[in-house]
Amino acid sequence: RCLSVLRRRCDIAGKRLSGPGLAAEERVLHSVLYVYHSRLLRHRPYLALQQVEQCLKRLWKMNLVGCLETLIELIPKKNASKAHAECLVPSQPMLETVALKVLGGCKLVLRLLDCCCKAFLLSIKHLCSREFILLNTLALGLLSRLWSVVQYRCVLQTLTSLYGGLSTALQLVSETQQTPYIKGFTFPSDISDFLGVNISSEAKKQKALMLKTKKSASWMKKLFPPVPEAVSKVGKKRKSKTCTSAMKNHSIPRAVDIGETVV
Repeated sequence: RCLSVLRRRCDIAGKRLSGPGLAAEERVLHSVLYVYHSRLLRHRPYLALQQVEQCLKRLWKMNLVGCLETLIELIPKKNASKAHAECLVPSQPMLETVALKVLGGCKLVLRLLDCCCKAFLLSIKHLCSREFILLNTLALGLLSRLWSVVQYRCVLQTLTSLYGGLSTALQLVSETQQTPYIKGFTFPSDISDFLGVNISSEAKKQKALMLKTKKSASWMKKLFPPVPEAVSKVGKKRKSKTCTSAMKNHSIPRAVDIGETVV
């Protein structure tokens, strides 16, 4: 029963980590940082985005998905466990290695959520200052999507649930035959003690902070004040004229960011 639960949790965690959401957001984030690298080396929201990218890179370099796939191959299926009175189980070194990577993955995902929240708040702050409007608007959408993918698809909750199954299996295997591989480290029985925070309360706190700052800032009203009807009609006429003249001129101007730089 313990092995079947562990196999199912490994499968769920592997699918959620290797899903298209995280990989797509990482590619978009990398493209944005590449485009703005030469212009915004000392811009605070840009540096915060770099920290988010660094967390994602470290998460992929851990190869946690590959370890989970290897562990799934070592766990016998239901038919095999029913056919024999005894069955092969993953060794203690294998379980310890995967458990250690899951602990590190939980720390990295928690750090990723924190970096997303801080970068989101910085982008709103600089957007209200009318500095690099295009970049900060793009960063807000990207960070909110990335935070939602990690949080609402329950990546962190899935990893914590997986560690519970690993801890139970590790305890049973070590009682049968002790072959410790990782020495000098005691695996915690409760992952909340290792992380140092309550996951659900921390997520609610971050969400409330982001929504509160977004509502109190009201940056859309500051950047785009309401236009009178007379001015809007004149603008529409000018827009139609400029569109026809732009079609005649085939030269496309270089895209530049708008806004006032703040020293």
